Amino acid sequence: MRGFFGIGVEGLSKPMNAGNLFRTAHAFGGSFVFTIAATYSVKAARSDTSKTPHSLPWYLYDTPAELALPEGCKLVGIELLDDATELPSFRHPLRAAYVLGPEMGSLSPALLARCDHVIKIPTSFCVNVGVAGAIVMYDRLITLGKFAERPLSPLAHAATAPANPGGRHPKRSL
Repeated sequence: MRGFFGIGVEGLSKPMNAGNLFRTAHAFGGSFVFTIAATYSVKAARSDTSKTPHSLPWYLYDTPAELALPEGCKLVGIELLDDATELPSFRHPLRAAYVLGPEMGSLSPALLARCDHVIKIPTSFCVNVGVAGAIVMYDRLITLGKFAERPLSPLAHAATAPANPGGRHPKRSL
């Protein structure tokens, strides 16, 4: 996949949630992680079993004004706002940094003002920070990755399969 991405949190108070998010970013091929005015410790975040900040750059910022991104990197806020773009309609930038807010709050006005895009996951209510980040990273992977098109129906794949003489089902490996 071309491009790169990083992911971070603002104001997060539960290291386990950041650890889960950062571990998922590491698994999805993230290039960096960051925190803004957030409590995070590799030791306290037992959920990050891959110890992401030991493998990827981890940037710590005290305020949104301090946030520094690579040249050409677009900041994408993930927030459940009425005027945010719904994730299924969003075209991910090739170079992006995604940021999520605190567990019981929202991204700060100062950080929202810095965002190039604000997206939302079309859910009835907020989901866990780690879950939200994983959904966005998966969406990025399937929209920017080089994967074969999905069949139009479950039968479409069977229709293009070679004939099976004798009507027996071939053994499948899972």
